[in-house]
Amino acid sequence: MRIIVLLLILCGTVSLAQKLRRPGDNHAIPVPAGMGEQDADLEIIRQRVIADLLDSPVDENRIGELIRTQKADGTWATINYKNVSKTGFQHREHLANILALSRAFRKSGSPFFNDVKVRSSASKALDFWIDNDFISENWWWNEMGTPELIINILLVLDTDLTPRQRMEGVRIAGRANMEASGARPGGDLIQIAGMRGKQALFQRNPEVLSRVIAVMATEIKTSSGRGLKPDLSFHHRTDNVISTLGYGMGYADSFAYWAAKIAGTKYTLPEPAMHVLIDYYLDGICQSMVYGKYPDPGAENRGITRKDALEIAGNDLPENLLAAGSYRKAELENIIKIRRGEVKPALTRDYYFWHSHYYTHQRPDYYTSVRMHSNRASNMEQPHNEEGLKSHHYGDGSNFISVTGEEYRQIFPVWDWQKIPGTTVLQKPDVAHWNELARQGRKDFTGGVTDEKYGTAAFDFESVHDPLKAKKAWFFFDSEFVCLGAGIQSDADLNVATTLNQSLLNGAVTVKADNKRQLEPDLYDLKNVNWVHHANIGYVFPDKANVKLRNQSQTGTWRSINHQSWATDEPVTKEVFTLWLDHGRKPQSGSYQYIVVPGVSETAMNTYRSDLVKIISNTEQMQAVEHTGLGLSQIVFYQPGIVKLGDNLNIKADQPCLVMVTRKNSKVQKVTVSDPTGKLKKIRLELNTRLNGAGGDWQNEWDENRKVSVLQFSLPEEGMAGKSVSALLTE
Repeated sequence: MRIIVLLLILCGTVSLAQKLRRPGDNHAIPVPAGMGEQDADLEIIRQRVIADLLDSPVDENRIGELIRTQKADGTWATINYKNVSKTGFQHREHLANILALSRAFRKSGSPFFNDVKVRSSASKALDFWIDNDFISENWWWNEMGTPELIINILLVLDTDLTPRQRMEGVRIAGRANMEASGARPGGDLIQIAGMRGKQALFQRNPEVLSRVIAVMATEIKTSSGRGLKPDLSFHHRTDNVISTLGYGMGYADSFAYWAAKIAGTKYTLPEPAMHVLIDYYLDGICQSMVYGKYPDPGAENRGITRKDALEIAGNDLPENLLAAGSYRKAELENIIKIRRGEVKPALTRDYYFWHSHYYTHQRPDYYTSVRMHSNRASNMEQPHNEEGLKSHHYGDGSNFISVTGEEYRQIFPVWDWQKIPGTTVLQKPDVAHWNELARQGRKDFTGGVTDEKYGTAAFDFESVHDPLKAKKAWFFFDSEFVCLGAGIQSDADLNVATTLNQSLLNGAVTVKADNKRQLEPDLYDLKNVNWVHHANIGYVFPDKANVKLRNQSQTGTWRSINHQSWATDEPVTKEVFTLWLDHGRKPQSGSYQYIVVPGVSETAMNTYRSDLVKIISNTEQMQAVEHTGLGLSQIVFYQPGIVKLGDNLNIKADQPCLVMVTRKNSKVQKVTVSDPTGKLKKIRLELNTRLNGAGGDWQNEWDENRKVSVLQFSLPEEGMAGKSVSALLTE
């Protein structure tokens, strides 16, 4: 019977959630006060939520300052109450002040516990807000930001509120409701549902709380549209741009918060939903972070131009997941210990998020990623609210390299946004206006192949902004990864550059050419370079290369990349290391090849064995690399073709595809393939060696006449199209 009732509630709630109002309607649906007997489980949850709100320490100096500087009308002179624009709205500071005062008044052990003066200050400030009911030009504040702060204030003050404060507070909080424009499935629905849940707690309304929890339970699922994708990345909008560490983090955080708060009550979330959430957190979110600790810049969007970007992730989310159950407990505990600095990271995993064009390579002593685009996605998120104003080339094969996790922190106001690590970019006087930033990709060949230990990312790149094309590929191993570019072509009379890195300068820069030397801060045009070393990362050129290098101060402003009111024109100067290859003007068949060796000392560069890495092909038709030490061969077939590998092994592909072959003692043990276009149903390979074995999604047949094994793979379709398939072969 309970299941039937739950289904009815779900249907009614989800139906309601589909009737969304337009942004700017700011329609309030106040939660009514609960009727009937007190719900014991609701009261348990309410007390848990209040305890969480009171958990933060009380800053005695701040509270004293707030009381001292508050004006008679309840305002503070430091806040601009007139600017309600998308880039302004400092009014949030007013609400944050009320919450801080309320916490100081209510928290047991606080120097201001039950202090009438503090209560009066909070009450006066709340009355001022109610009298003015500020509305921002940014819908998010009206339907999410303000309602969240208001309901938190109401929960903390509760019985110390006046009748008018209760009534008007519930009304304002009620703008976060299931008809709000942001309450779209896969969007901000989970977070708005959480705000609605708090409103239900404040009003002691178990019926509304039940509906809220039901909505949450139905939202933890993979989607063909917005939201959680089958590859465990997250899309907030329909542009297919990754937003795992932005909106996707908020999605997981809100769900985990409620999972912990309702654990052990009749409202407890179903176990299957919890499993999906934890899988998403560990295999999606944490895989998109350096050591599961620092956000990977490659997975960021416009938020990268905020001052708090790339800060170490906290432990609230994994701790909430642990509080809600025991699924994958050891892995969650390990993430918590890594973030506390109690254990050294030992994470090793490769994963390609095929819905998001994002490849990740996690190793115990470094992390790197590749971000791309295709005609299935936009190149980048729109610069909403005038943030991320120069991110035009951010998705053009960006390849961030992290050893400490601090390599790029707050570098972005001084960055050269046309020298993003990994990208090949036409060097213009400046990027176009930010209104032209986000555009649909143009080519369909973008993908990755991986057995989740090693792999390859490949990109048939055509710039959405400039007359520029290239074939770009990355080949990932243990101690190093290989970067290849071919067919670099542009008709514009401007230089084209491939940037190896642009990071904060951290220590000596050493170059090995005819001799080895450390470079003083300057701009260099270096010839016949064997390798460059900086900040425990080596850059090796198998064929000596001419490179350009800059290791000196750069100056910029936050205002140049972000138009929020906090971002000023005050100059910011930082020491920066930049290394790039100059392909000249109007290249018609340009190329590059280099090996990145992260987590290595300058001394160790002298003995690094680049001979273990063999570049088999670097053309517009095929890019291929072998690692003889690992017995790995990785091939990008941009068109049907044949590759000749070591041990006289030949592989023929009948379709454009990505292939990885694992060998031991010259015998093929595993073949992994993927379709970077997401269109194929089958991939057919021929290998001139006898293979044994067969699997559910692959078949193997020996052709005696031609002395070749024919491997045919049945590829994943629909939401799984683009995922790798492996054939495990027997002796």
